[in-house]
Amino acid sequence: MKNHVKVARVKADLTQQQLADAVGITRQTISHIEKGKYNPSLKLCLQICYAVNAKLDEIFWVNQEDFE
Repeated sequence: MKNHVKVARVKADLTQQQLADAVGITRQTISHIEKGKYNPSLKLCLQICYAVNAKLDEIFWVNQEDFE
């Protein structure tokens, strides 16, 4: 799934490890989320948003044409 986690993380001046520590997951999971190889739960999406001070739709919004 496409997302803007990396952009938001860099904007928040966080490393993958710092973001992972903030939300209680591994750095590798953050890497997989950023690459679109792992679809996080809604709870994890919200935790990431809170950690980088962004809104859910700014990071995880997917347009219908992205599913095709």
